[in-house]
Amino acid sequence: MKRFILFYILLLNTTIILAQQITLESFLNKQTQIKSVEKIAGNDFFEATYKIMIEQPVDHEDPDHGTFLQRVFIADKSVDAPVVFITEGYSGGYAGIPRYINELSPMLGANQICVEHRYFGESWPDPIDWDQLTVRNAAADQHRVAQLLKKYYTGKWISTGISKGGETVVYHRWLYPDDVDASVAYVCPLNFGVEDGRHEPFIANVPGTKEKRQQILDFQLAILKNREILLPKLDSLCQQKNYTFRISMDEVLDFCVLEYSFALWQWGNMTNQVPDADAGLDSLFQHLMIVSAPSYFAIEGQENIKSFFVQAASELGYYGYDIKPLKDYLSIKSSKNYLEKIFLPADLKIKYDKKTSKQVKRFIKNTDSKILFVYGGWDPWSASGFEVPEKDNFLKIVKPGGSHATRISNLPEYQKQEVKEKLEKWLDMEVMIK
Repeated sequence: MKRFILFYILLLNTTIILAQQITLESFLNKQTQIKSVEKIAGNDFFEATYKIMIEQPVDHEDPDHGTFLQRVFIADKSVDAPVVFITEGYSGGYAGIPRYINELSPMLGANQICVEHRYFGESWPDPIDWDQLTVRNAAADQHRVAQLLKKYYTGKWISTGISKGGETVVYHRWLYPDDVDASVAYVCPLNFGVEDGRHEPFIANVPGTKEKRQQILDFQLAILKNREILLPKLDSLCQQKNYTFRISMDEVLDFCVLEYSFALWQWGNMTNQVPDADAGLDSLFQHLMIVSAPSYFAIEGQENIKSFFVQAASELGYYGYDIKPLKDYLSIKSSKNYLEKIFLPADLKIKYDKKTSKQVKRFIKNTDSKILFVYGGWDPWSASGFEVPEKDNFLKIVKPGGSHATRISNLPEYQKQEVKEKLEKWLDMEVMIK
């Protein structure tokens, strides 16, 4: 009898699991907004993974603008488990790679939904109307996805995103604060201009790095002082790569050098590999190409992220360059308006709208929404990071010496504990942080 009961329980559990998978797939196939459902290989942490295409309005305020299909990945754990809701700022294609799992999913034992941002990856309208690439339309996309899938998933929802995706988290929360129970935004800025102005002084004064900052400046000067020798090397490399530019090769070298310090501090993994200024020119050039390659400024390199630059110019803002320490050796007189000059699609004129950032700043000041912000202390994006009130619904963590790759999993133990305690309080559940 005991053996029969154990067998029956095992059979019942297996049936429930299978039924849940079938129920999710059946649910997805019955939704009129979902135009395709494809089961794909996924991470073993989940029971099943699906790629779906959801029909979205190009303009959520005017249906006459037509529709487009937005790519969404759903990694299913169970119907009543929490949901990690990734409001991606770029392409979401990585979520279709079987090994991928968001760090919050195992911490929370959660399902995982990744919403690709409009005008990235496979989520493009045809024809392209750049006027509809707005914060409000993107947030409305995410809102419709959340409302649709909340009909199936019954657990708590936690939105998350990294960098521009972190911005997307906050913008979505601003416009639809009740879609999720809590949010985790990583290394995300709130800029107040196309060239915000806070990043340049940050780079000039990265905490605790006086000798390193001088070594970086000496490296940049050594490159520029040897322009006549290194420019042909750069030109040859760009010809081999078939790169084309909207600026001259002299200017490409200038901007590679200007971008170098931002890129180096942003990722932080090569700060101990900066060559001395008297190293051989081949070593100097090779290091520059690793940290600040010309592909960033090439038309070909911009193809997959041109939508980002459109958003930066219109609502999100960006950073500028301080040319003063290098001006005697640059070919350019000013770096102002470089975003428009180098990165925007040809003939596209955009006026920056300050209202979005100001409204989001006001939202943060007044909201009771639960939001965790995570930053790296040496990441230049932290210079324009969100400023949050000292209220119980916020936690802002800045990892000492951390880069743009700062995550909960690589925080020091005392900061992990802060995160764990705050998330457990907000969500009323156990959080497993290793």
